[in-house]
Amino acid sequence: MTSTGKPDRAAWIQGPSANCDPRPERVQAPWRLILLGAPGVGKGTQADLLHQRLNACHLSTGDVFRSAGSRAECDQSPAMKAALQYMRRGDLVPDSIVWEMVLERSGCLRCGGGFLLDGFPRTLAQAESLKQLMENQRLDLTAVLNYRLPLNEIVARLSGRRSCQGCKAVYHVTERPPRLADICDRCGEKLFQREDDQPNSVKVRLEAYEQSTAPLIEFYQGSRMLVTIAASGSPEEICERTIAALEDWRKRNSEHNFRNTLGPKP
Repeated sequence: MTSTGKPDRAAWIQGPSANCDPRPERVQAPWRLILLGAPGVGKGTQADLLHQRLNACHLSTGDVFRSAGSRAECDQSPAMKAALQYMRRGDLVPDSIVWEMVLERSGCLRCGGGFLLDGFPRTLAQAESLKQLMENQRLDLTAVLNYRLPLNEIVARLSGRRSCQGCKAVYHVTERPPRLADICDRCGEKLFQREDDQPNSVKVRLEAYEQSTAPLIEFYQGSRMLVTIAASGSPEEICERTIAALEDWRKRNSEHNFRNTLGPKP
């Protein structure tokens, strides 16, 4: 489970007209995973680590949105142009436009190396649409990873973050402090705490997340796809915990499917 080269995800970041370089290697049993988790649980870090271990591409909707603003307008699809209009006003991108953006890139779901879908789905409607799309393409979702962390630990993680006013580097007052207090190691600019990283703002964000994703969690629990992972410890420890849970998950499901092929006992 080690990566031989990291594809640039061009077909996902830029859209279906682009080709990934290098092309992801096709594997016999690709991992097709959805990653869920509240802000602050380290989902993005886990996606990077899992890519290295599983060779599956990290498909983040956030990466698509962040890269879109730097591209020429003629290179943007209608869905991406519409999304940017909302983002520039500071508004949330509607579910329908996010779905169109994912639909444009649906070829990435057929990637021979599998995928780690991060940031989508966020709602029950999106989950149902994705399920239908994958069924139409005859693709099986392996599992849905749900990273969980106690509220007080998430608040401590996020409220301890400090960002650089200049180069945008991110630090943490206890876990990754700068050499000089409140000064960026890279460029020497002053560090600050983002408004949405303040404790009260973090709690509001987490409450909104729990309310919006509760139906999603229930949906995947009902489908017997949900694998809950404790997101405490170092990133490497969490990754090892995830790998062990996935291996056990795949083994149990393989045994279940094999028993089903035998039919009922006479």
